[in-house]
Amino acid sequence: MEYRKLGNTGTAVSRIAFGTMYFGVQTPEDEAFALLDAFVDAGGNLVDTSNFYGGGSSEEIIGRWFASRPSDVTDRVVLATKGRYGTGTDVNSLGSTRRQLRRSLDASLRRLGRDHVDLYQIHAWDPLTPIEETLSFLDDAVHSGKINYVGLSNFTGWQLQLALSTAQQMGTDAPVSLQQQYSLLSRESEYEVIPAALHNQVSLLPWSPLAGGFLTGKYQRGTTPDPDTRAGSNDELYQWVSAEYAASDRNWHTIDTVVRIAREIGATPGQVALAWAADQPAVAAPIVGARTLTHLTDNLGAAELHLDADTTAALNTVSTPQHGGYPYGGFGTAQRSRDFHGSKAQANLVDGGSDAPLGHA
Repeated sequence: MEYRKLGNTGTAVSRIAFGTMYFGVQTPEDEAFALLDAFVDAGGNLVDTSNFYGGGSSEEIIGRWFASRPSDVTDRVVLATKGRYGTGTDVNSLGSTRRQLRRSLDASLRRLGRDHVDLYQIHAWDPLTPIEETLSFLDDAVHSGKINYVGLSNFTGWQLQLALSTAQQMGTDAPVSLQQQYSLLSRESEYEVIPAALHNQVSLLPWSPLAGGFLTGKYQRGTTPDPDTRAGSNDELYQWVSAEYAASDRNWHTIDTVVRIAREIGATPGQVALAWAADQPAVAAPIVGARTLTHLTDNLGAAELHLDADTTAALNTVSTPQHGGYPYGGFGTAQRSRDFHGSKAQANLVDGGSDAPLGHA
């Protein structure tokens, strides 16, 4: 297992992180224990959960695993959880307010059987709560010893930068990580989010790096998915996400390329996709949500896999996000470019105009 720094801290996290969203929902406790054992035995140390997963059952199972294992095993774990989404029906059981986060964090610690967590993440942006209130609570939680580091999740670029700049202005502990959807089929974070993360030395922790299983190559276009898969399940969210992935020609071309590369280098498609994600700028550790030991073993096969430059370039090309000319396409990018060699990127882009300004018939 390889390790990276968590943000601008001295804490090391494994190149592959383990997500536990399915604990207590699709993965029973005995299987969850086996997965955690296998992950730690393989050198993995970053375990991610949330107060929202399984209505708290994921944290409870992890807590019982901690209680049943010797400290020389559990002390290796860098434990991360989240707050923001509520598990109750009260109007204030949701959001990133001081009131809600205090209750959520204390409840998470009780379920986990811990007096602190290593990384406490705000699960998503809260448009109703001032970021100063959220950051103030998190800083207090750091200084009280309940959390070691602050993290964020599902923030846009401007929201991430606002949180970081505000923390600097307030003199509070700043976020060190951002958990974000990111994969070969979901690269839009490269427009604004990842540049902001790189500028501030914030680690990206990609969730769904296998795009709901699409990048494992197990789905075929236009076929009926197996009922044991996410796309074939009765879960409306999984069905909607899967349909969105399946609607893109680019995505299917990307999957075909991943499968071909995997065959050529003697790896599985999932390992290729994870290796690509793990070596992208700002990424510390993609989070795998394996439901079975077989899945986890396959995922861990990417822990020391690095793709060569030509392979990475081929994947980058086929999976390039679709966009218009502005602000993320060639025209907008050229406007923001500058070098010391007299290059006029925008003029170079439009040089020669077009012989078919209304397109070809």
